[in-house]
Amino acid sequence: MNKVHVDTAGGVIVFFILLFLYTKFIGPIPFAVNSINTTKQNLFQAQGTGEVSAIPNTADISLGVTKTAATVADAQNQTNTAVTNILNAIKTLGIDAKDIKTINYSVNPQYNYNAGSQTITGYSVTQNIEVKLSPIEKASKAIDAATANGANLVGGISFTLDDTTMQKLEDQARQKAVDTAKQKAQSLANAAGMKLGKIVDVEETPNEIPMPRPLVVGMGAAKIDSAPTELPTGQSTISSTVTISYETY
Repeated sequence: MNKVHVDTAGGVIVFFILLFLYTKFIGPIPFAVNSINTTKQNLFQAQGTGEVSAIPNTADISLGVTKTAATVADAQNQTNTAVTNILNAIKTLGIDAKDIKTINYSVNPQYNYNAGSQTITGYSVTQNIEVKLSPIEKASKAIDAATANGANLVGGISFTLDDTTMQKLEDQARQKAVDTAKQKAQSLANAAGMKLGKIVDVEETPNEIPMPRPLVVGMGAAKIDSAPTELPTGQSTISSTVTISYETY
């Protein structure tokens, strides 16, 4: 029993001596470790744009009056009278009071420059009101009624869509954009011999808001027997652009 124990212990000692000599003169025993990265780093992107057009159903117009008189009070009275007449006239078209608001009221002195001196000759008072009209056919009638009752300023006019219609059309344009981006992604992937994985991100590019269409009439009230105002509305186009990112494998 003692001999076996001695032989075993001796074998262990010999093994460690040989291991020490091997690593000293040959180097460490090589071994391999496999590292696997399971996080997708490569993304495939495709962009699509969708557009939807519709005829505007709402108009925003700016109507105004400017009057000049020797005193501020006189100019204000003339302006107030004209604005009252304008409001009474356009309200007969069924325009709600909540859709009419004042957007500017200003008082400015008028000067006369002679021989290097500055003299106040009077005062001008200006009031502008903004009117929202729906249905849109009321826009031309409102302009005619306003100018026939003292309006001598007509500012920008914009043809738009009401909030409910706008939201509906934006959703439709957005869906078209997504469908287009998906089709483009699949076509490109097929051409490149790639396989698309799951969608990991969708981004929408904000669209620019169209500027109001300018419309200006000359100073001075329109004659009652003048030709009726005509306002072609054309179409409003709502667009959406999206970028879809896919995993690939």
